[in-house]
Order: sequence, then structure tokens, then C-alpha cells
Amino acid sequence: MKIALPPRRDGAPAGNLELSSDQSLLIVGANGAGKTRFTHNIMESMGETAYPLSALDALYGRRRGGELPPVLARRLAGGAAALPADATVLELFLWQLMHDEMLNLIGYKLALADKKQAQLKRTRLDAVIELWQDVFPGNRVLIDSGKIVFARGMDASTYSSVRLSDGERAVLYYAAAVSYAPHNSVIFVDSPEIFLHPSLTASLWNRLEASRPDCCFCYTTHDTEFTSSRNGAPVIWVRDYDSAAKAWDYDILPPQTGISNELYITLIGARKPVLFIEGDSERSIDAKLYPLIFPDFTVRSLGSCNKVIEATRTFNDLSGFHKMDSFGIVDRDRRDDAEVAYLRRKRIMVPDVAEIENMLLLEDVVKAVAASTGHDGERIFSRVRKTIINLFAGDLHQQALQHTRHRVKRTIEYRVDARFTDIGNMEEHLGGLLGEINPRKIYEAFCREFRAYVEARDYNAILRVFNQKSMLSSCNVANMCGFKNKEKYIEAVVRLLRQNHTTAQSIRAAVRRCLSFTD
Repeated sequence: MKIALPPRRDGAPAGNLELSSDQSLLIVGANGAGKTRFTHNIMESMGETAYPLSALDALYGRRRGGELPPVLARRLAGGAAALPADATVLELFLWQLMHDEMLNLIGYKLALADKKQAQLKRTRLDAVIELWQDVFPGNRVLIDSGKIVFARGMDASTYSSVRLSDGERAVLYYAAAVSYAPHNSVIFVDSPEIFLHPSLTASLWNRLEASRPDCCFCYTTHDTEFTSSRNGAPVIWVRDYDSAAKAWDYDILPPQTGISNELYITLIGARKPVLFIEGDSERSIDAKLYPLIFPDFTVRSLGSCNKVIEATRTFNDLSGFHKMDSFGIVDRDRRDDAEVAYLRRKRIMVPDVAEIENMLLLEDVVKAVAASTGHDGERIFSRVRKTIINLFAGDLHQQALQHTRHRVKRTIEYRVDARFTDIGNMEEHLGGLLGEINPRKIYEAFCREFRAYVEARDYNAILRVFNQKSMLSSCNVANMCGFKNKEKYIEAVVRLLRQNHTTAQSIRAAVRRCLSFTD
């Protein structure tokens, strides 16, 4: 099936999109980008092949006198006169289900009266009841005096559709409406996730799509989780609408981007530069700090540093399509200058401290937090500085050993990853590896370097190489600033950044300098 795409703002040919009957189509975009107009333009070009669905309109919006799917309007032309003038589209579909059910029963009785072979057919109502009761187990659909009513469990009392929840009515509407879609039509669904719990949205539409293999389903949605559930579906990203030209800036997302559709659509929908970071999106310091340091970015936590590096690379490779800047941030950990330089060339920011906890011990950050609680920032920072240097001096050999381990591991990885023509070539290449690496020599060099930092009282250099998760607690900065523990100290930094006054600007500038980030 060919779908004619709307005019492009740049004047390029719009063309057609070829869809098979077992494919769905997704139309996504930020609020105000014009995706609803975009969808309507496609529907207008398709005439009666287009079959629009909207739970919001069906439950609360359009009435019988308003716009209805043509198939329903035709069916209702000679009937439903007894329904109230303000009957909702859902109520009209329920009336039509009962009307067709009665015709089926009358036909069966007439056949029996004429002594013909008769068999009750499976009806649309049967399918709708089965689906609805599967989605809401324990609830029942009954027929009482020619009306569809509902009950919970084995409760004898029944009630009408008016007393159903929005989600229950939405599923009822979708099931009925899809069953009446004309053969080989394109079913356009506006906000398929509306009123529905996320746990059932994808499975519901999987069932509805399976019930109508002759139809294509086209979804206009904001829901990235739902979008990612439509495996293999083409995705049209609507960027903007030019009302004067009645044309759109849009494109079809490239397949196999290397990052999930859900993530990709979330980022391009925000229409801001993208910043990928490490850590958990809810609990990590990264997720609490970086969105406030970079308020003009869409910040996304990805977990590991490898995921950050890969996502940044992939997103930048697609920059010609989405025209957005993207960066990453990974902890320095024990990376050497060459590794840091390589990552920065790839637009991965690497801080001048070993890990994010060390950022909270930067001079300007400590002084800002101390001043916010009425303490002497100079005195507190002096004590913090002295404590950190002493902690590092006491842990110097263990730190040197860990840096040595990292250096050796990276060197071996580089050597093993080389290309070999045969096993003999590999043996020759790796044969003298231990002697060539010389771990003791590396270790002793780190020890000399680290002793020099201690002797020079070089606080910034120590923050750059000191990996010690307990350091924020051990230096007692929280207590000196008047907080119960390090968690409260971290909360204070976040609170100051949210207030966005002079103190926040000072903290933000210190962290950005640490990341070597310039606007």
C-alpha cells in the first residue's frame, strides 16, 4: 500500500511510503511540531481508505452530529434514532454491535423456522467481549434487555458503560472500532496510549493489529515506550510546520541507528543538544548534577561509560539527519592523557578529576556550599584540602598499583586486538609482552609522580588521580558545612544549583571548567 506523504518545506519531492499490510507506521514529533496536521494531510489524500480513531474524541469529544468514521456514519444513517442526541461515539459503536448481534440472531431463528440448516456465526460482539475480558480479567460483559452491561466478578449487580473507567472504555472503543474498519483500510490512531496503563498498551495494540491483518495501522504518538514496541515499523519524525506554505519539515528515521528507537525519538523530540552521561537515571550523582550544570541540554543517563561512548558516536554519525549537537561525559577514572585526548576528540568530555564525587570537592564548590550555610569557606576548604592530601599520601602505593593495573590492562587489550595472519604471528607478537610492559617500572613511575603531588601539595592533581569512593565522607566536608552526612551535602549542591543565583553560577562554572567545556 502506498501512502502519499505531505509537501516538504524545503521543496524536495514528497514521494510515497510503501507499506505492507502487516506493517504499522509511526508519526512522532515534539509538541507544536505539526504532526497532527501532518497526519490529517495523509488521511485527506487517502479518502475513505483512511479510518481515524481517537479515544479522546470517542469518549468525550465528537457527538453523533459531528465527524464520524464514514463506515459508522453510513451504518447509523437509518438507525440509532432512539439514542440521545449527545450520544458519544463509543455509545454509537456499542449500539451498532447490539444491532448486528440482533440481526444475526434473527437470521438464525428464521433459518430454523424454515427448517434450513442453521448455525450461529461468531460476531463482532463476541470478539469485542473476548478481548475486553482478557484485558480486564474478573470483569464480565453481559446482555440485559438488549443492552450491553458490565459486572465485576460474580457480583449480580450490573452497570452501564458510563460507570467504566476511562481505560476500560478506551479498550472497549478500540476493540469495537477496529472491528468495523473497512477491509484493506489504513487505521489512523491518535495517541494510542491515552487512558491506558503502560503495562497493557503494547499488548493491546498487538492483539488489535493481529485481529485485522488486512489493515495497516498508523499511530501518531508522544509515547516513546510504545514507539519502541512497534518493532520494524517506519518512523516519520515531524520537526516543524510552515503554516504559510502548508508544508512540513520531516524525515523518515534511518533504520538500525545503533541506539533504540525509544531513546532516539526521546532525544530528537526534545529539540535540544544532547548530553549522554553515566550512572543510573534516578540514584546516581551524575543524574542529579549534570542536568543542572547543563540546563540547555537533554541529559540522558545510559549506565556504563561504554554505552555513553557508543551512543555519542552513533548520534553524531547521524547529525546530518537530525542536525543536533551531542556530547558525552565519562569519569576520568585512571585514563592516561592519550586516552583522554582521544575521547575529547570524539566529543566525550572527560573531567580533570578522577570521578564525579571529586567534583564536589573542587575549591569553588566547597566554598560555595560553606558560604550558603554561613560558614567560613576559606577555612573549610583549607581543612578539606589538607585532609585529602593526607588521605592520598596514606593510600599512595595502593593508588599507584591500581593505576598500574589499568595501564597494563589497556596495553594488553591493544596488543591482543591487533590483526594476526596466523597463530605463529600472534605468538611472536605477544611473546615478549610481559618484559615489554614491565609492570614494576610503570608502578614505580606512578609512585614517583604521586609523591611529587604530595610534596608540592598539588590538590588539583590529586583530585585528578585519586579514585576513592569514601573520600567525600572521609574528608568531613559535610559536617564542617553543617550537614549530617555526605548525602545531605550532595543535596545542598543540587539545591543551590536549582536556585540558579550567583552561587549556582559559581558552582556551574567550576564544574564546566573541570570538564573543559566551553559554550
